[in-house]
Amino acid sequence: NNEAAGYNVTKHLIEQGAKKIVHITGNQLSNVYRERLAGYKRALTTFNLPFDQAQVLINDLSEAAGIQAAHTIINLKADGVFVANDHCAASCMHELKHSGRRIPEDILIAGFNNDMISLIVDPALTTVDYPGLQMGELAAKNLLAHIEKRIDINLTANIIIKTPLLIRQSSVRNK
Repeated sequence: NNEAAGYNVTKHLIEQGAKKIVHITGNQLSNVYRERLAGYKRALTTFNLPFDQAQVLINDLSEAAGIQAAHTIINLKADGVFVANDHCAASCMHELKHSGRRIPEDILIAGFNNDMISLIVDPALTTVDYPGLQMGELAAKNLLAHIEKRIDINLTANIIIKTPLLIRQSSVRNK
């Protein structure tokens, strides 16, 4: 549930004191990124924070894009960042630190996917546990069951997998 996960990440940053949160996301033709953005917007609305399109950075979510985004974040004077993947978040965080920003004291950061890099960076990156392998396995099992006529795929609803927020040091200001 990408929308709920986007909401929960943004809510967490707000609860930790962030008031100006930048969302770095991918191409909005992808429903994954569109839904995460929708969750971000819903959290801002819920907590009466203004939505500003300038605070939504759409790029290819690469490491280079994270570095470039860090300079925009500094210019926007943001105090929170929600990135739609961990690699981009890690490179952004590294560049922010290189530019003299302290994580989490000056800027709170959260990523998405729970990639190994989220544990390697310092401080450890808050992220959403996005079980891609398990999603693929579940989809394959359902498809095989349909092919073997054990289930009618036309009668099943969407399967929504829980995506817990893994709170780590990069986003913890209020203990």
